[in-house]
Amino acid sequence: MAEAIQVMKTAFAQLSSGQAVLPPRTHIEVNDHQGVALFMPAYLPDPGLIGVKIITLFDGNPRQNLPRIQAMVCLLDGSNGRPLAVMDGTALTAIRTGAASGLATDLLARFQASTVAIFGAGVQARTQLEAVCAVRPIRKARVFDTCPERAEAFAREMGPVLGLEIEPGRSAAETVRGAEIVCTATTSKTPVFCDQDLHPGAHVNAVGSYRPRVQEIPRETVLRAHLVVDHRPSVLAETGDLLIPMADGLFGEDHIRAELGEIIRGEKPGRPSPQALTLFKSVGIAIQDLSAAMRVLTLGTSLGLGTEVAW
Repeated sequence: MAEAIQVMKTAFAQLSSGQAVLPPRTHIEVNDHQGVALFMPAYLPDPGLIGVKIITLFDGNPRQNLPRIQAMVCLLDGSNGRPLAVMDGTALTAIRTGAASGLATDLLARFQASTVAIFGAGVQARTQLEAVCAVRPIRKARVFDTCPERAEAFAREMGPVLGLEIEPGRSAAETVRGAEIVCTATTSKTPVFCDQDLHPGAHVNAVGSYRPRVQEIPRETVLRAHLVVDHRPSVLAETGDLLIPMADGLFGEDHIRAELGEIIRGEKPGRPSPQALTLFKSVGIAIQDLSAAMRVLTLGTSLGLGTEVAW
């Protein structure tokens, strides 16, 4: 995870400096099966690679013992279009999403933050906690899920892995109170906690909402937060966390203080004060997948992994 965070740091810096080509992702709604397919292309002139991720999210899959999120990533040579690799995108998505939040936490959270609240108990929630632990001296975590059994399983599994005390939260309010870092990785269409329950000076990573009518974070939190995003055009096109309160006239596009890459490059400030509430809103972008896949390909080749296919 520490290495993945560094890969994301480079990726976001390249994006905010204009070095990446990042078209809007394409959505195909599969309403009769509660699903959506996303097609996410990107191009990096240096090192000259094209990437595309195809990711599907089907809400009914867990009832069929299938992952809700499934994906594949393709890499192509940017100089001649030759296919280079096809790899699993499901694990890659979880890792790069967690790594982006780890990077945001490193840039925005208070240095000695040691308590975490996790909303959601799925795969994404696991890498959120792992990434936060990679950048801050975390001693205690609480996890809340609408299915208590999932939260209990999360605590049993992740506690020994991270050497951490993890408690299932009995309520959203109990989970978030006192937490210096909050991570939301849910499919909820409405806010998962109340703004007044947030700890003063907390940092929030919000990665669940990627649709215009889905709002995981309270509007009051967004309104008073020092707001940092992964990519302005993407969040302004996709996430209800911003679009819903904007439609109600609470704030405009200028409420976004910075992209993550602008802070990395020193163009915009990070945390404005110890007492400030900071919020990182991410919808996930293709440059993350391309950069992570590039690193996986390099490592996999050096270790002799994978199967070579003649095209």
